[in-house]
Amino acid sequence: MKLPFPIAPDPEPFALEKGRLLFAGPVDFVKGVVAMQDLPPPDRIEVCFAGRSNVGKSSLINALTGRKALARASNTPGRTQEINFFAAGDGLYLVDLPGYGYAEAPLAVVQKWQVLLKSYLAGRQTLRRAFVLVDTRHGVKAVDEEIMTLLDRSAVIFQVVMTKADKVKTIDHPKVLDQVRLALARHPAAFPEIILTSSEKGDGIETLRAVIAGLS
Repeated sequence: MKLPFPIAPDPEPFALEKGRLLFAGPVDFVKGVVAMQDLPPPDRIEVCFAGRSNVGKSSLINALTGRKALARASNTPGRTQEINFFAAGDGLYLVDLPGYGYAEAPLAVVQKWQVLLKSYLAGRQTLRRAFVLVDTRHGVKAVDEEIMTLLDRSAVIFQVVMTKADKVKTIDHPKVLDQVRLALARHPAAFPEIILTSSEKGDGIETLRAVIAGLS
């Protein structure tokens, strides 16, 4: 029986090459945005990355782009307070959204991030897909449910990317994946494949590159 929300299959060679070429060229930081009026012109396709604090989002973006310090990783939860735009090739923006969940920031600042996040997701016509990062050690948490519900309401297709897969024994992966699949079944905007990754080991990175290249 085919499982709902299977692990994404290995891409075809042409898709792998397209993904490799996309990220082999320049990937440059464009700007950090704290207000909707500061967004760059919607003149290229965008994919965004969302995840709760310390899920490994910066590490994943760095692994994806092959740059060690493109996205600033931090051990301090909630450090990223802007929507950060990176230009990949001639026609793609990678968009790093502020970490959600617990954040060492004043409540007013957190609320400002939330308003900005909702406005961006609801109003960005060039946004092709959101990648929601879920820590393989913990599965889907309540704060992840909140962002998934927001994406449902915004009619933005999202795909779950499991991070830190190397931190969980392979024999324990099915239990975590079952929990994630059960959660995704409640969300109409969920894309029907999961990408399992490890930024440290490089697992799943080529698959993610190929998926993104296929959208651009």
